[in-house]
Amino acid sequence: MSQTVLYKERAHWIMEIPAVKPLVSTREHCPPVFPRTVLLAILLCATLPSFSAAAENPVAQTPVFYESRIQNLFEEKCLSCHNAKTRKAGLDLSSPESILKGSESGRIIQAGDADASLLFQMIESSEMPPDEKKHFSKEELQQLRDWLNAGAHFREKVKSAPAVTQHDIIPLLHLRCVVCHGGRRKEAGLDLRTKASIVKGGKSGPAVIPGNPSDSLLLKRIHAGEMPPPRKLVSASVKPMPDNERELLAQWIALKLPEVDAPRSEEETLITEADRKFWSFQPPVQPKPPKVEGQDRVQNPIDAFVLQRLEQKGLSLSPAASRRTLIRRLYFDLTGLPPQPDEIEQFLIDTDPRAYEKLVDRLLASRRYGERWARHWLDAAGYADSEGAQNEDKLRPHMYRYRDYVIRALNEDKPYSRFLIEQIAGDELVDYQSGKITPEVYDCLVATGFLRTAPDRTFADITNFVPDRLEVIADEMDILGSAVLGLTIKCARCHSHKFDPIPQRDYYRLTAVFKEAYDEHDWLKSQGPRTLSYIPKEERDKYHQREQELAAKVQQIEQEIAKLTKQTQKLQMEKQAKSLEEADPQYKQKCDQLQQKIKALEARRQPQPRIRALWSRGTPSPSYILKRGNYLTPGRPVEPGVPAVLAGRQNPLEVISKPGQVAHKGGRRLAFARWLSQPDHPLTARVMVNRIWMHHFGRGIVKTPENFGRAGERPTHPELLDWLATEFVRQDWSLKALHRLMVTSETYRQSSAVSDEALRGDPDGSLLSRMPLKRMEGEVLRDTLLYLSGRLDETPYGPADPVDVRRDGLVTSQVSDQGWRRSIYVLQRRTQIPTLLENFDYPQMGPNCIRRGESLVAPQALHLLNDQMIHRLATDFAARVSSQAGNDSTAQVEQIYLQAFGREASQEDISIGIETMNALNQQWLKANPKITAEEASQKSLTNYCHAIFNLAEFQYID
Repeated sequence: MSQTVLYKERAHWIMEIPAVKPLVSTREHCPPVFPRTVLLAILLCATLPSFSAAAENPVAQTPVFYESRIQNLFEEKCLSCHNAKTRKAGLDLSSPESILKGSESGRIIQAGDADASLLFQMIESSEMPPDEKKHFSKEELQQLRDWLNAGAHFREKVKSAPAVTQHDIIPLLHLRCVVCHGGRRKEAGLDLRTKASIVKGGKSGPAVIPGNPSDSLLLKRIHAGEMPPPRKLVSASVKPMPDNERELLAQWIALKLPEVDAPRSEEETLITEADRKFWSFQPPVQPKPPKVEGQDRVQNPIDAFVLQRLEQKGLSLSPAASRRTLIRRLYFDLTGLPPQPDEIEQFLIDTDPRAYEKLVDRLLASRRYGERWARHWLDAAGYADSEGAQNEDKLRPHMYRYRDYVIRALNEDKPYSRFLIEQIAGDELVDYQSGKITPEVYDCLVATGFLRTAPDRTFADITNFVPDRLEVIADEMDILGSAVLGLTIKCARCHSHKFDPIPQRDYYRLTAVFKEAYDEHDWLKSQGPRTLSYIPKEERDKYHQREQELAAKVQQIEQEIAKLTKQTQKLQMEKQAKSLEEADPQYKQKCDQLQQKIKALEARRQPQPRIRALWSRGTPSPSYILKRGNYLTPGRPVEPGVPAVLAGRQNPLEVISKPGQVAHKGGRRLAFARWLSQPDHPLTARVMVNRIWMHHFGRGIVKTPENFGRAGERPTHPELLDWLATEFVRQDWSLKALHRLMVTSETYRQSSAVSDEALRGDPDGSLLSRMPLKRMEGEVLRDTLLYLSGRLDETPYGPADPVDVRRDGLVTSQVSDQGWRRSIYVLQRRTQIPTLLENFDYPQMGPNCIRRGESLVAPQALHLLNDQMIHRLATDFAARVSSQAGNDSTAQVEQIYLQAFGREASQEDISIGIETMNALNQQWLKANPKITAEEASQKSLTNYCHAIFNLAEFQYID
């Protein structure tokens, strides 16, 4: 058959495809809708072995050739980054073959539609070229547009893939159809996830006829508006297939469903050896502690590394802090509460050379340690007791279990490696479906709450579409990246990272690791469906017993109401009254009181105990790079993987199965978690020891603890950081051992006083020439106020304590008969943070917080001066002081100073205190002559205690 006849036959066959209403292409719709002539040209080219010269193509009227106009533009403006050698972002613009091959994101040009071409979008938006001097002029941009719109012709013959392949269609079908015709549900027996299942069809026969789109049942149902069914759009959280997607599907069917192999990623062009040589991407190697002149100040290797830098500046450590200062510093740092006067006294008189070390061990063994340090991890994990993401801010009734897990894990000194593995893949570690829920199984399931902390509005149909789901996944990747890896991975969602060697491909490889549990095309709503019922039997039995007791009490009261009603009805008949109220005027009041009792009992009911967890659900949908982060424009397919810059040339992820595991159910996250916890991982240990250091010393060795990449700060003491990281691993990832190492160093024990010499040589304190002065965080301040006033309820664990919200916006935690619990147990609703905590820099979890800010603003002082709860606590503190010191003013001032500041009051302090209380006493008697002298004295003491709460010495640790 001649070439001309072949063209005519194919053209005739294509023209038989029913006409589809044209749609103007926009950037959010990709691939584009082609005009009929361009569509004909593309389909002809796709069915031939190569593009032909425009002279051979009867469709092309006025061809615009790459070689005549565009090639020179690319050579002048683009090839410095995108040539055959450098291939930045996997893109080479030096030849027709490489242009058609595309970039790491996939196809970059759409013949016939410039606006749908990724290359044109990047150039038009001035994102490319990055050098402003090389930006395309309006005329040059128009030349590129004309070339693309005319069909993107090359003079030379270039072999190319079909215009539409399964990688264009399968993501489309997953987006629009697979929710009803896929793995979980196969309505009408139809599965649209693969080419084979599409051809096989369902109860009505094959879904498509290759080469014949007009007779394909799938397209008929879509064009008729029957699929997806309009009545199910909201409940299934899908949208109808727009015209451009219909035309794309028609093209694929017309081309007889072509399939191509996924292009192989070229690691050497995306990540180079030079990229891997950056300091934080290299595994840490333990350096030898240096010899220093001030060897007498070296308690452990930390001091040697710090002194080395100081001595280079002619400096040394500050003198050691006093024992009173050290015990207060240790108590607040390790437990978040102040020491009692008797505890201070015991420490001061302890002559044991290891008295300090023994104190450290005792505080690390305290349950309060876990409550204190869990707060730091919960910040990094983005913990909140509500969903956020919309105004309703729906509560998460089961989230508290994750908070309790973190507290228990820290108190048990669970190795950090195990701590991470449980949080990332706890469900893949244990066989929780066997029915036996041991403490280990329970902990492993609860731990995965780490992956459920991000804002999530997918509990409702209307906010449960694919873009909403992708936001949840993106936030979880952000939390994982900043909290565990110390990298801004989120920046690679829409494009390759601007600063770090993290290609966009690696972002989507990482999301693919979690896709067995977080699959945007196989989603579970965030509340009921995405929770598990695997609760220990003891807790479940206790819950049912409690509910039965409440139900019995409600039933008893209802019987009382029924009995009262019956008696009143009888009385009504006897009196011939018109109503029950007329028969017994107190009837309604009695019923209302009983109904209030029922209401109070019903309020004590709790939801069914469940676990907010993440678990693998089976084989996920395929993963694709989303061009510019847009779910409507999938690019190249990707497999699960880790950032290549951290893994060498081979992907270390090998899916690991475990005994008893259901086939095709999990393994990706477990493999990823084990890779994270490898002893020589470049970042895991470094990031954690840096964050622990930050909380002890006020700033990290790397001042940007969330960013160890090129845009982050370089470490002030790189050898110290690597020594700590390797020592952390050597000591079995023990967090308590790490704390012990830091707080027993001479660097930690030095004074916070600043000398003129240190101020000149180390003005910002980054060399650690003195201990930084630290202020109480909001939680520590609140807990200390409660502790001093004797109103702190130290009951651990359990559901979060509710809060009251006033009309003016004041949020306070509700008090119980035992008082108030520690701040970590108060409800952390994103839109209703307790005002005291919010004023003192409690973070907005968006989605998490690695470093809290520290502000000094008027609302802080105003809250401490005017808040009713603070006044009440000052009253309680004054009552405690009176019970301990009696009515003697001197003894009262001394007791206040010991309790509030951890030190003895000086004679000046005592004089000022007595003078102040006497003046206040006179004011009270003058203002209210009816009160007794004893009452006035107590009110004066309360005022004085309230003033103490507002002093800087009270709010600052040293």
